[in-house]
Amino acid sequence: MPSRNALDPRGEVLAAIDVGTNAVRLELARALPDGALETLHTERDPVRPGEGLFTTGVISKAVAGRLVATLRRYASVCKRHGARVRAVATSALREARNRDEIVRRVKRDAGLILEVISGREEARLICLGVLTGKPARQKSVCIDLGGGSTEVIFAEGEQPRDLWSVDIGAVRMTELFDVRGTVPRRKLMLMRSFARELMEESIPYGIPGLPSSTLGSSGTIGAIVAYARSEGVGHATLLEVSRTVEALADMDLEKRRKRFDPRRADIITAGAVILESVMKHLKVQTITAVDRGLREGVLVDLVRRKKQEVGDHSLADAAVAVGRRFGFGEAHARQVAKLSLALFDGLAAVHKLPASARPYLEAAALLHDVGHAVNYQRHHKHAYYLIMNVDLPGLSDRERQLVATIARFHRRSKPELAHELMQAFTPAEARMVRKCATLLRVADALDRSHHQPVQRLQLASRGNAVFLKVKARQAVDLELWDVAHEVGLFREVFGRALLVAP
Repeated sequence: MPSRNALDPRGEVLAAIDVGTNAVRLELARALPDGALETLHTERDPVRPGEGLFTTGVISKAVAGRLVATLRRYASVCKRHGARVRAVATSALREARNRDEIVRRVKRDAGLILEVISGREEARLICLGVLTGKPARQKSVCIDLGGGSTEVIFAEGEQPRDLWSVDIGAVRMTELFDVRGTVPRRKLMLMRSFARELMEESIPYGIPGLPSSTLGSSGTIGAIVAYARSEGVGHATLLEVSRTVEALADMDLEKRRKRFDPRRADIITAGAVILESVMKHLKVQTITAVDRGLREGVLVDLVRRKKQEVGDHSLADAAVAVGRRFGFGEAHARQVAKLSLALFDGLAAVHKLPASARPYLEAAALLHDVGHAVNYQRHHKHAYYLIMNVDLPGLSDRERQLVATIARFHRRSKPELAHELMQAFTPAEARMVRKCATLLRVADALDRSHHQPVQRLQLASRGNAVFLKVKARQAVDLELWDVAHEVGLFREVFGRALLVAP
């Protein structure tokens, strides 16, 4: 039975599931009225999703079975608590050739949408988890040392200024160099050189404004700092971390298991080598371990998305900034966005979409023509790829994919549920994309001339028809002609005829 706290109606229960390379973790928390989070339940299972991955390129059947069984149990816990869940997977799933098969299996067997996030999204969420509440002008550096990758974040306040994800982690390096036991001097030297070269390739050298101390947010860093630091001091120095590398290399696995969590003992030497390399490259002198990270970032992000008001223009502003970078037609983009939102708001009883879909439609409308920067004939497809690869602050990778797909279907191919791009979404998400894309097509048609003749729309729904009256400052013959091409799709998607009149 769920705990009494879990059933307390005072705040929504949220769940963050983190599928890492070394372990899988669950955290349940209640969102309190002041924005704070009250932890209700945590679990950690050493599933090792990355076991053997970095040498074979796939997650084995045995590991996949352990992962799905664990996620099925987590899903059951979340359901008992009535939690709103976000499940994310990092480096191991990012690189596995059979990731899509595993994601589908998790959805089928555990009922969870497992979101394989990019390194940049992982770094953003870590930043949010570690630095929430920091003063706006305070500069921080955060290092998260995972099993398959290492994330480095340079932030002001709680906002990331720069994010880097380096494809080296404690499990990956352990497997690459086969160093579970004592590490010979020559092999240790090779590991240090390898880590140093990766840092030099991935992170700029001599970043201006970096503080001399850093925060470490992973369990591996916590274990290294606890071992390395002087008694009574909360941080470890670079010199102490370097000495720890030497000491760990001289220990056999049995000695390390006596000093560290047995689930981490075999990878901690590689983790210390990576941490030393990052600190040297960034020229930071001390590191302090914190017990917050990716899961807390997911929970904070869930709270903020819930609180975000429909009138919040931060995403729209970011979309406009991206559009300007690609030289988009801003007047047309803003007009299409305005008309799209007018259709969304005026037809709420018809489309029955949640308010959370509105910002996605607005961003897609603002960016629907950015593909012109590449080629006009296929600009809808180029828009999709550009949106998928630009940085839109505040959007997860999956939300960016929703926006990109809505924009992709603003012309040519209809947003059919059977289309290959729709297969990445849940049925509810695919229906949302289809409906938003249909509204976007009508709005785009209403500015076919790109001269913004339409001033406002009046909408009414009666029986099996939607009546759209267009208030215009000049002739809209071209717009009405183009809207006529979308009425069939409108009827197909919404089950209503669309009748338009100036």
